[in-house]
Amino acid sequence: MSLAVRVIPCLDVDAGRVVKGVKFRGLRDAGDPVELAAAYGAAGADEITFLDVTASVDDRGTMMDVVRRTAETVFIPLTVGGGVRAVSDVDALLRAGADKVAVNTAAIARPGLIADIARRFGNQVLVLSLDVRRCDRYPSGWEVTTHGGRRGADLDAVAWARRGAELGAGELLVNSIDADGTTDGFDLPLIRAIRAAVDIPVIASGGAGAVEHFPPAVEAGADAVLAASVFHFGQLSVGDVKAELARHGAVVR
Repeated sequence: MSLAVRVIPCLDVDAGRVVKGVKFRGLRDAGDPVELAAAYGAAGADEITFLDVTASVDDRGTMMDVVRRTAETVFIPLTVGGGVRAVSDVDALLRAGADKVAVNTAAIARPGLIADIARRFGNQVLVLSLDVRRCDRYPSGWEVTTHGGRRGADLDAVAWARRGAELGAGELLVNSIDADGTTDGFDLPLIRAIRAAVDIPVIASGGAGAVEHFPPAVEAGADAVLAASVFHFGQLSVGDVKAELARHGAVVR
C-alpha cells in the first residue's frame, strides 16, 4: 500500500510573526504563528513546518515560546527549523513540543551534525532542509545556499542531498529559491533529480500557486508537498489541495 501524500503548510517566522516573500525577499506579515497553525490543524493539514527565517542570519536560537504554545494547541506533527546548530538545540526543541527538527546552514558547516542528531534521537526526527537555486557551475545544475538563501554554499545540491541521506537524515525538505513565492508551480526537474538520488522521503517546497500544481510534484517524486503564501493569504485551502491530489490518484489522509 502506498503511503499517503502529506500536505504541509509552512510558516516562515520572523520576530514572532509569520512572513512571506518572493524568492526569499520582500517579506510581508501573514499573521500569528500559533493561530495559523491551529487553523491549519483544524483544516486537515498533515503536518506543520515552522522555519525561523532569520535565526541563522541574526545568529540566534529558534523561537521556543512559539513552539511550546503551538504544541499545546495543535496535535499534528510539528517540524521546526532555523538556527539549529547543535544536538542540544534539537533536544530543547523536542522538549518544547517539536516532533521533528530541520537543519540547514549548520549541517553544511559541519556535516557530522547530521549523524550526531540521527544517532541521538533517531533519523525520523531529522529533516535536512536544502535551499536550492539554479547554477550552471555544478554538475546537477543546482547549488545549495545558506543563511536564508543569501549565500552560496559551494555545494552541488543533488550531491549534498545524497550525502545528507547517507549521514542519517530522515527526510529532505527541498525548497526551490527560483520558484519560491512565484506561484508558477513547483520546480519539477529539481524534484526529479533529488528523487533519483535518494530513497528517503522528499518534501517539495517553493512555487505552489494553484491546486493543479500539486499533483505534478507528487508525480515527479515528492512524498509531501509544502506551501506557504497560497494558504496564508487564502488563495487555497488544505482541503482543496487534498481533493485535487485524490482526483489524480494520490492517496491522501
